[in-house]
Amino acid sequence: MVLNELGSSLTKALANIGKESVIDGQVLDAFLKEICTALLQADVNVKQVMGLRNGVKNRVNLEQLAAGLNKQRIIEKAVFDELCAILDSSPAEPGKLEIKKGKPNVVMFVGLQGSGKTTTCSKYAYYYKKKGYKPALVCADTFRAGAFDQLKQNASKTQIPFYGSYKETDPAIISLEGVEMFKKDGRDVIIVDTSGRHRQEAALFEEMRQVASAIKPDLVVFVMDGSIGQAAFEQAKAFKDSVEVGGVILTKMDGHAKGGGALSAVAATKSPIIFLGTGEFMDQLESFETKRFVQRLLGKGDVNGLMGKIQDAIPEDKQPELLDTINKGNMSMRVLRDMFDSVLELGPMSQMMSMLPGFNSDIMPQGNDKASQQQLRRFITIIESMNDKELDTTQVKMLQEPSRVARLAKGSGRSAVEVLNLIEAYKHYTKYATQALKAAHLPKNLKNMKGDVPMNPRHMQESIKKMGQALPPQILKQLGGPSGLENLMKSMESGGKMPG
Repeated sequence: MVLNELGSSLTKALANIGKESVIDGQVLDAFLKEICTALLQADVNVKQVMGLRNGVKNRVNLEQLAAGLNKQRIIEKAVFDELCAILDSSPAEPGKLEIKKGKPNVVMFVGLQGSGKTTTCSKYAYYYKKKGYKPALVCADTFRAGAFDQLKQNASKTQIPFYGSYKETDPAIISLEGVEMFKKDGRDVIIVDTSGRHRQEAALFEEMRQVASAIKPDLVVFVMDGSIGQAAFEQAKAFKDSVEVGGVILTKMDGHAKGGGALSAVAATKSPIIFLGTGEFMDQLESFETKRFVQRLLGKGDVNGLMGKIQDAIPEDKQPELLDTINKGNMSMRVLRDMFDSVLELGPMSQMMSMLPGFNSDIMPQGNDKASQQQLRRFITIIESMNDKELDTTQVKMLQEPSRVARLAKGSGRSAVEVLNLIEAYKHYTKYATQALKAAHLPKNLKNMKGDVPMNPRHMQESIKKMGQALPPQILKQLGGPSGLENLMKSMESGGKMPG
């Protein structure tokens, strides 16, 4: 997750206050000191931190609280509201940020050189491609050598059409030609990458105005380096004063110490933050919504975000068939390959797990993501070397035949040990996935998992007991035992909302 250290410090402070038998002024002061220290270490402005401290103290008047009220939850809610106030940058007109299907949306990207603008253009295009849009990329960066080659390489990787020129030097002409071409082609998200500079200079702003005048963008997105911390305030303000910035994307947010400072600084300019860049890969772009982000920061998860990602990865028409197959215990290697493909489509596992309520980011550090994804890709390679009989069987003994193992190893270019590891993984997933799904009473369609119908309390307890028995011990421990599993299921019912 973004800001792992800050999130760990905040959840630790909340856990510490939860252990106190009596919460008085002294305990509250110690708690606020922990929270403020964590925010200052994340480079959040001192005035904003003091504002949060005073805001929580004003909201939580311990002497006036009625007896019997849960003080911990009141304090937790106050911290949540104050953090939302610091990070909130909701636009005055939310409709301006909406990308509409079926009509051409021209999006112009601006920013300083070195902020990751060109890569972010490609990530943004890939994000909307996965959502079913038809994106296209236009390179109007004529200032930086190699900008067009970089964009062309990224576009080819993600199979997104692109336009640019090695000969034309006028960015306004290139951008207009590209936009007109893709409009005729029926593209609905046309992304224009403009030139950056090493600093905020008049020539950059003048060029931006010329391009904007030529293509008349529906949305201007400012890409900013998140590692600069509080200095983001001046940058965001300068760009907002020069062009009509509709949204901001903060890059390099994967674990950088100054990320909190950049987030709060941009929010202070009232420039809406729309995405966060969380890594170098194309799928490492997270949409930003203040309340859901703060929930994750406080260890409360983001169940709606998690369900949205799962629905994006598994087509709606395939969900009933997949769940039914697993439920009946008919999971074959073909189904397992589809599951692995979906997991890779979901993005980094640490990012997914941070959306679970109560999940501690220390359990699954970000460094493990790459190794996990490489392991899944190796497994997929082995599965793709199987014949139809092997893909559709549920007989483990047949798959373990030495001659088959040797042939699969040779055909996939992997070792026999890796083939056997895949078969062990298959046995593991078949057992636990089937047991867990039966215990969870999941609907046939994942759309119905947003808490519209509350579960009967007796069924809830039965499900928790069955899921506790079905889950591997290490996973159950990571979720906080049976009580953590109960909190997770309740949060999934309520859509992962904060108390109060």
